[in-house]
Amino acid sequence: MLHQIKIASLESLPEAAREFLSLMGDQTVYAFHGEMGAGKTTFIRELVKALGVDEDEANSPSFSIINEYRSDTTAELIYHFDLYRLESVDEALEIGVEDYFDSGALCLLEWPERIEPLLPDDTVVVKISVDPDDNSRLLSVNIPD
Repeated sequence: MLHQIKIASLESLPEAAREFLSLMGDQTVYAFHGEMGAGKTTFIRELVKALGVDEDEANSPSFSIINEYRSDTTAELIYHFDLYRLESVDEALEIGVEDYFDSGALCLLEWPERIEPLLPDDTVVVKISVDPDDNSRLLSVNIPD
């Protein structure tokens, strides 16, 4: 099922994150697609804050590829992947990406197209697009049946 969330400005990010949380079900792998600068990291950072991760911990894993967070409210593990620098699917296998997916922990992926063949069938696809007229963002969230 396709849902859309409009993000008019940075100030509306917390509300958009809460709306996104209300859509989340049993799926644990979320694949965020969008051009460079579309706001994938910014939205995920706001999302993990809404999940109870300390704001100072929620940052981009650009150099580490994977950041591990723990929710202060639920103690749940959350993995944030930035797969931009991966050269191949084999490289993803070497870092054990499938083990993360199978762990039952929440996995939030930026640049998931780099490892498309490895994504579970029930992956939630999230597309972030930028409206060039007003610089707002539109999240299209496709939750599998």
